[in-house]
Amino acid sequence: MNKNIQAIILDVDGVIVGEKIGFNSPHPHEDVTAALKKIQNNGIAVSLCTAKPHFAISKEIIDADLDNAHIADGGGVIISPLENKIIKQNNVPTQSAVKVLQAFLDAGVYVEFYTADNYVIQKSQAGDITQKHNHVIQAEPLQVDSLVKAAQQAQITKIMPIAVDEADKENLNKIFEPFKDELVMSWGVHPVILPLQFGIVTAPGISKKQGAMEISQATGVSLENTLGVGDSGSDWQFIEMCGFGAAMGNAKQDLKDLVVTKGEGKSFVGPSVDENGILEIFKYFELI
Repeated sequence: MNKNIQAIILDVDGVIVGEKIGFNSPHPHEDVTAALKKIQNNGIAVSLCTAKPHFAISKEIIDADLDNAHIADGGGVIISPLENKIIKQNNVPTQSAVKVLQAFLDAGVYVEFYTADNYVIQKSQAGDITQKHNHVIQAEPLQVDSLVKAAQQAQITKIMPIAVDEADKENLNKIFEPFKDELVMSWGVHPVILPLQFGIVTAPGISKKQGAMEISQATGVSLENTLGVGDSGSDWQFIEMCGFGAAMGNAKQDLKDLVVTKGEGKSFVGPSVDENGILEIFKYFELI
């Protein structure tokens, strides 16, 4: 075992969950789950880091017995589900949430908001995107007549506008532009439902980077002794903080280029998620 690595922070979609339904989607391959459990049992805390809500990764956490803190909602929630304990909940300010939701709805953008235990859509928007996203989250949304009115009464951890493709993402960025001093937006994808692009709108200062810092505090393990693994440019938010970094073979090239700057022995680009590439990453760092 690599004694320099005492914790791991893993993105989920594109890292342990891929696009081969029944093989590694909607949940990881059994060999990956077994490896995660083995690493956790060897005393290395394995934390999942996702833009999805915690209930969307509950099976992964339970099956691998990952009894520690995890990052959900893009940093909006830090939670230890096996202890039924929310360690930290970072809510989007209600006034800002209402304004940005209205702006996306006025522009005809499909948009959802999340609380610690649910995700919510407007009934009038239910359709094909809803069904595709249900596969990713493995849960049905709460449907309301008015998303804006529902937001006024909710403790929102994340708002998620969905772009239909890469070009549409730029349109959503323009809609969000007036709110950039109030909120933060990053982007993610899921390999099964490309070309959809997922906007991740959180409270000021909340991101996967902040989530990694809070995970370090919760586990008591320095980020210098942590391995971070991802597949998208936004994952550099937390991988940059870690002493060790890896990218999947299916990762964006910009992330691969950034990861290797950590140097030999501290960085690795593995095979793709659909080849269970995370196992090769674990082998490279002598974790299994």
